[in-house]
Amino acid sequence: MRVTLLSIILCFSSLISAQDRTSVMSLSEYLGYVKSFHPIVKQANLVINNSEAKLMKARGAFDPKIEVDYDRKKFKNTEYYDRLNATFKIPTWFGVELKGNFEENTGDFLNPQAFLPEDGLYSAGVSVPIARGLLTNKRMAMLRQARLYVKQAQVDRQLLINTILYDATVTYFKWLKTYNEKRVYEDFLTNVEVRFNGIKKSYEVGDKPAIDTLEARIALNNRRLNLEKSRIKFVKSSLELSNYLWLNDNTPIEIQEGIIPDVNTFDTIDLTLNTSGMDIETFSIENHPKLQSLDYKFKSLSIEKRLKLNNLLPQIDLQYNFLSQTPEVARSFSTSAYKSGVNISFPLFLRKERGDLKLAKLKLQDTKFDIQNTKVSLKNKIDAINQELDSYILQNDYTDTIVDDYSKMLSAEERKFFLGESSLFLVNSRESKLIDAKLKAIEIENSFFKTKANLFNVLALSEVQAN
Repeated sequence: MRVTLLSIILCFSSLISAQDRTSVMSLSEYLGYVKSFHPIVKQANLVINNSEAKLMKARGAFDPKIEVDYDRKKFKNTEYYDRLNATFKIPTWFGVELKGNFEENTGDFLNPQAFLPEDGLYSAGVSVPIARGLLTNKRMAMLRQARLYVKQAQVDRQLLINTILYDATVTYFKWLKTYNEKRVYEDFLTNVEVRFNGIKKSYEVGDKPAIDTLEARIALNNRRLNLEKSRIKFVKSSLELSNYLWLNDNTPIEIQEGIIPDVNTFDTIDLTLNTSGMDIETFSIENHPKLQSLDYKFKSLSIEKRLKLNNLLPQIDLQYNFLSQTPEVARSFSTSAYKSGVNISFPLFLRKERGDLKLAKLKLQDTKFDIQNTKVSLKNKIDAINQELDSYILQNDYTDTIVDDYSKMLSAEERKFFLGESSLFLVNSRESKLIDAKLKAIEIENSFFKTKANLFNVLALSEVQAN
């Protein structure tokens, strides 16, 4: 449900005493609401929650386990067997597994090797891989990678938030541009209306020819047409802006008439976006979130490579278990009663293992190239944007001078016209030139703002100065 104008104004801590009053929504206010309540920003937080869930899952591979196997067979009053095997396992970091076991077997048809003491048999031992899986194994690799995923998710979240803030900022600048264009046409429509009424009265008293009233009316209707076009553009940009405004209860906000952008955004844009010259000069490319994300990816692939390399070793697992009927007596566990074994497995050609290792190396090399390319690309983009900003500042100075000169020429032409030394055609021509110059100045200012937003986006900043 769309909220009313009063709700919007309350949200932005502004007061409107009458319908014809306006309330300014600054860029910092706007971005503050985007960052706090936009669904995509909230969605970005799920990235961290997802990585933390994966970390918990990876840690679960080291959880102690209890296993119980129980089999019983009884047929025609004969108990064939009744077997119980309970095991408690504790996995450790370096592939070593501690194990405690209790076995109890009874029945008339037991395998001779399954005969045990009447009260059962206890064992305590260890399983140790001495080749593959000792220094690294799958569960160790998964846990290490999961820890990296949490750190990577934090910088990925920053990139996601930066993207939505960038899109929202560009939309705000478009809104400001269409508002400034509408203001230009409103101002000049007033001038044309005054001029038309004056010429009409002069015609009625015989001081001006009828053709002047026709030319004045054409100019008036042209201004009205241009104003209507600019008004529709402003309405459309306002609706686009509304896509980024939400309340805390996931209620979308629609910008209503009376809410306008801050025309003094030029003075506050660096403070709002944290794109001041000092910040850029001290910015370290190595701390860029994109590079940090790639670095965590590189580290994760390095762990995978070590795991694949370790898989080239033969699988040799040693097991040794102390046996005892009286586990409550520690000395009852001795080397005179034990159960031991060895398990050896080794593929002859290792084609699967060698293929996995080769793929891991290729992924690692691909990421390395990506890091190198990203570093150069980011550096060049930042340099290009800084030069572009310097150019727009210079262009803005030129357009200010041009607008000022056209304003003086129009004022002079209007004075000459009312003294009878000029024509309405020349006045309209001067005014059209002035309008074009002002629109060009607005366009250059908008390009400057979008370039600032591009800098904010390239630097992948996520902190904004919000009110």
